[in-house]
Amino acid sequence: MNLKGRDFISLMDFSTQELSYLLDLASEIKAKTKSGVLEPVLKDKNLVLIFSKPSLRTRVSFETGMRQLGGNSLTLKQDEINLGVRETIADTARVLSRYADCVMIRTFAHSDVEEFAKYASVPTINGLTDDSHPCQIMADLLTIKEHFKKLKGLKLVYSGDGNNVANSLLVGCALMGLDVTIACPKGYEPMEKYVEFAKNAALKTGSKVSIEYDSKKAVEGANIIYTDVWASMGQESEASMRKEIFKSYQVNDELCSCASDDVIVLHCLPAHREEEITHSVLEKNAEVIFEQAENRMHAQKAIMAAIV
Repeated sequence: MNLKGRDFISLMDFSTQELSYLLDLASEIKAKTKSGVLEPVLKDKNLVLIFSKPSLRTRVSFETGMRQLGGNSLTLKQDEINLGVRETIADTARVLSRYADCVMIRTFAHSDVEEFAKYASVPTINGLTDDSHPCQIMADLLTIKEHFKKLKGLKLVYSGDGNNVANSLLVGCALMGLDVTIACPKGYEPMEKYVEFAKNAALKTGSKVSIEYDSKKAVEGANIIYTDVWASMGQESEASMRKEIFKSYQVNDELCSCASDDVIVLHCLPAHREEEITHSVLEKNAEVIFEQAENRMHAQKAIMAAIV
C-alpha cells in the first residue's frame, strides 16, 4: 500500500484497510527492531519536531524512532520558533519544507496543524492537538492487538474526560471493529464530529459506539478500560473542580471488577495516581501500560516509514 507523501493529522483521513496496513507494518518494524535487523529505510532523511506543548514520550519516541530508521531529527520548542507569532504558519511550513523531509507538530489548536499541512510540501504528522491524538491511538491499537491477538469484536471503554484521546479513540476503534464506549460526566462528552464519524464507521465495521454516564454500567463486558488525566495541558486552573466532577469515573479495583475477567487497563500517560487511576490498578497493569508507552515509538516509526 502506497501512503508516500500523505499527512498523518487525523485518523478520519484513513480507511480501515490503511490503518490495518500501518498496524501490520508497526508489528513488523517492532519485531525487526527487537531482533536487530531493522533496515535504515529513512537513511539521511530529516525530521523536524515542533513542540508548543512539552512532552516526554512524544519527543523521545520520535527522536529515537527516526534514528533507528536511519534518519535525523531536530527539535524546536515554542520559545525558539513561536509558531504563528514570529511569522505566519504558512511561511514556517514553506521554509521547513525546504529543510526537512517530514514535520511533526505537537500544539494546542488543531487548525494550526491543518494550516501547516496545507502549505507544507512534505508530510505533516499530528503529535497531539487539543482535538486529537492519532499517534497515541495507533500505539493503543497495536498494544491491544498484541495482547488479544485481534481487534474486531473487543469492547473498549474509556472512562474520564471526553478529550483529544477520547475523540481519536472513538474513530480508531470504530474503524478497526472494536466496540467503544465513552463514560464521562454530562457536559464533558467528546466532540460531536468525532462521535458522528465513529458511528458512521461502525455501521461498516459492525462495531458499536456509545456515550454512557454511568461508569460501572459502561464497563460491563469490557475487555479494555482506558483512562487519561482529568485536566489536560491548558486546563490546570480547572484541576480542583474536575477532581470533584470526575471522581466517580476513577479507574479503581471496584470499577475493574465490573468488567470482563480478561480486562486490561490502558493509560496514555503521564498518570496522576489516585486521581483518574489508582496506584494499585496501574501497578497491576504496569506491564501492558508501559508496553503501550513503548509502542508509541514503533507505531510512529511505521507512520514515518510509510509516508516519508
